[in-house]
This record gives sequence, structure tokens and C-alpha cells, in this order.
Amino acid sequence: MNKPISAHSLDLSHPLDLRSPDLEALLNRIAEGASERERERTLPFPEIDLIRKARLGAFRLPKEAGGAGSSIRKLFEIVIRLGEADANVAHILRNHFGVVERLVRQPQTDQHREWQKAVAGGAIIGLAATELETPKVGDVRPNTTLTPDGDDYLLNGTKYYSTGTLYSDYVLVRTADSAGVNAAALIPVNREGIELIDDWDGLGQRLTATGTTHFRNVRVKRQEVVFDAPDTGYGIPYSNTFAQLFLTAINAGIARAILRDATALVQSRKRTFYYAPGEIPTDDPLLQQTVGQIASGAFAAETVVLAAAEALDVATDAFDAGEANAAEAAHRAALLSAKAKIVADEFAIRGGSLLFDVGGASATKKVTNFDRHWRNARTLSSHNPTTYKARSIGQYEISGTPLPAKGFF
Repeated sequence: MNKPISAHSLDLSHPLDLRSPDLEALLNRIAEGASERERERTLPFPEIDLIRKARLGAFRLPKEAGGAGSSIRKLFEIVIRLGEADANVAHILRNHFGVVERLVRQPQTDQHREWQKAVAGGAIIGLAATELETPKVGDVRPNTTLTPDGDDYLLNGTKYYSTGTLYSDYVLVRTADSAGVNAAALIPVNREGIELIDDWDGLGQRLTATGTTHFRNVRVKRQEVVFDAPDTGYGIPYSNTFAQLFLTAINAGIARAILRDATALVQSRKRTFYYAPGEIPTDDPLLQQTVGQIASGAFAAETVVLAAAEALDVATDAFDAGEANAAEAAHRAALLSAKAKIVADEFAIRGGSLLFDVGGASATKKVTNFDRHWRNARTLSSHNPTTYKARSIGQYEISGTPLPAKGFF
């Protein structure tokens, strides 16, 4: 029986790694019923509550602020394992950790410190950024507006793909003031005028609540707004590298889950194909080879993600210290993250298909839900397709052209 998870069971005052019994218990608990939840479309509110109580969202906060003071690499080790346990739960947390990196980890005002205190206590942050009316995804002025109202603002607009916000305590909204200056407003999700709609119907990541959010005359305090600046939040070059690598880490976790299920499937098989080279499935060299291919792909995916995470650690430390090479380090991190995406996405998607080669037609039955691995990996990979990443990498390698500093690079 798995160790029960209690409130605040993760001791973030001490170094936390994947050998921590509490963390293992949390991951095992989240993994329980993950396939059934997705098959029956049962939203993982209890699992997110466990993460909230465990304060896992404070992993990157400094120790003096109630966090673990973890490196990005260590965080991504956990993200990979979380993606293995439940790719939906991992994706729900992506925007939380991205906001923590931008606005919460190093507070600059009293309001930032209030946000940091909330995260240290377990609060989860969602995101509302995308608008379908904009001609390009990325660095464009939002149609969602902040209108002055006394000393504060009124927020109006509609956002799509608000991944994780349905499960969150706060939401960061990308918006613009009357002068057209881009900003981020970080507000409680239960504030009057906010409507969250779970209308995501994608083939994968079905439980992430990547749906529509309406803001109708939502009152926003002036101190809850952070305007874009060259050295803050969204104004930092390659500020989306973290968010992109987070998605890739989930795919690396899916590759691990595929290996887990492929291994268990071969071990559980009682019969084999008429023309199989061995009567016992576990002794079949073709099935052994297929599992070996899946295992190698999972290893490669995890390895490239963690290498890119190390580069992101270097870039983040350089920026925090105000070092002159911070921009160069940020570009290198973006470059490695783009390369990691191409590798990890390919192996996760390929592994999701190879899984059926070790099980035969019976592995396609709905009750197994093995197809979720391919569907989830394919959906995650479709965020900022690898073709665009490969082209930019090629431009850099051939001509030294830097990667785009905005968008998901």
C-alpha cells in the first residue's frame, strides 16, 4: 500500500530529490487511476489538491521564502516523473511554474512578496494569455484590456487555451492598458467577473481544462499589474524557454510511461503470434528488441531535457547576477531546448506507436487506454511544432542567425 499523503508532507526545508519517500508517495498516488481518469474524463481535482497540500509548487522558491531553493534541473527531473505518472497533471502545473519563474521567485515589490507567500503556502497559478483573434502566436498586443477605474482597473476580454486555470487559485492574464503597453495581471480566480469554461476537446491532454476564460469588468488593483519591461517578466529575451522545455519534459515522462506499460504488457502476455520466433512472449527476441528501442528512446528524451535544463540554470543564474553574458547564455539555453524538443517529441510519439507492436490488436481495446500516450505526446508536440524549431536551428548552424527571442523559443 502506498504511503498516505498528508498536508504539507514534503519538507521543503531540506534538499528534495526523487529518492524522497514523501515525493515517491505523492507520485505513486497521482499515478493511481491516471488511465481511468482520462478514459472516463474525471477531472483530477483531488490530485491537484495533493500537490497544493504538499506545496510542490514552491519547489523553485528560495528556502528563506518557504521553498526548496531547487535548481531548474532538479525541478525538471520531477516534471519528467510527474509526466510519467499523469501527463495531464504535469501539464496543469506548467503555467504555474512559468509564472513563478517570471514574477514570484525573485520578488521586487510588496505585492510580489504577497504572491510569493501564497505560493509558499501551496497556491497554484494558472494562465490566460492566448487570443484566437491575434494574427500570430507570441509577441503581440492583447485585445484583453485594462481600463482605468479610479485608482484601479477594469479587466475585459476573452482568452483561450487557459491550461490549468480551472484548478488554480490565481490566474495571470496577459493584457494591455489604454496606451497599448503590454502587462500581466495576477489575480484570484474567484474574483467577480471571471468565468472559466472547460471546453477543451483536443484528442490528447483531455483533463488539462485548456479552455476558455471570460473576463467581464473584473476589478484589478493597481499593484496586481506588472507592466512589461526589458528586465522583468515577459520583457526578458527568451523568457518562454522555460515553458517550452516544460512541455518537452512531459513528453520525456510519457516516454517513460510507455516503457513501463510496454514492459508490463510483455510480461503479462499468455499467448503470442502464430509465427512468433518464441513460444513465450518474454523470450521473443522481436518483442525484446522493441522494448529495447522504447527504453533507449526514453533514455535519450530524458537526457536531452536535463541537459537543456542545466543550460537554463546557467542562463537564469547569469541573469539573476546581472552578468554580461546573460543574453548569450539565454540563447544557448533556448537553442538546446529547441534541439531537445525535436529529439524528445520524436521518441515519445514513436514509442507510443511501438507500444502496440508488443501487444497486438488486443492492446488497442479501449479498456487499456494505451492510445493515450500517443495522443498526449502528439498533442504536446503540436504546441509550437518541431518544424519551426528545426528550421531555426538550421539557420543558426548554417549562418549564425540567432533564434527568435520571443514566442516559444
